[in-house]
Amino acid sequence: MNLAVLRDTGSSPVDMDVSRVIRTTRCIAIVGLSPNESRPSWGVARYLKSQGYRIIPVNPVYAGRRILDERIYSDLHSIPREAGVDMVDIFRQSQAVPGIVEEAMACLPGLQTIWMQLGISHAAAANRARAQGLTVIEDRCAKIEFSRLH
Repeated sequence: MNLAVLRDTGSSPVDMDVSRVIRTTRCIAIVGLSPNESRPSWGVARYLKSQGYRIIPVNPVYAGRRILDERIYSDLHSIPREAGVDMVDIFRQSQAVPGIVEEAMACLPGLQTIWMQLGISHAAAANRARAQGLTVIEDRCAKIEFSRLH
């Protein structure tokens, strides 16, 4: 992964958080990743993988199958601890966010970041994660932000 150049974006607080996430993230669990190549989650996952990040698909409908040559897990609890997930990227409706955040905090010991894709936010869940020391990015596309700041 080439992290040698991060753009100076004027240093907004969110941009500073995203830049830090880009530098420190290695393994991303993508909740709601679809095997359908026309879905945004697939395009984001493909981009992140092409940039050197390990992706772990999470989708109970397709558990045990593969997306982008990676095994799909039914939920975050099913991911082996040694996978070292440090970011959870959420492609689910906002009302599902609290359960995902609670599950992530309970079972992913190296978790650093909760990322909610465009159109997804949940203030209470975000505040709960921040209170536990996690970085939370809401209503932003990882592909757009990573490519903009990388």
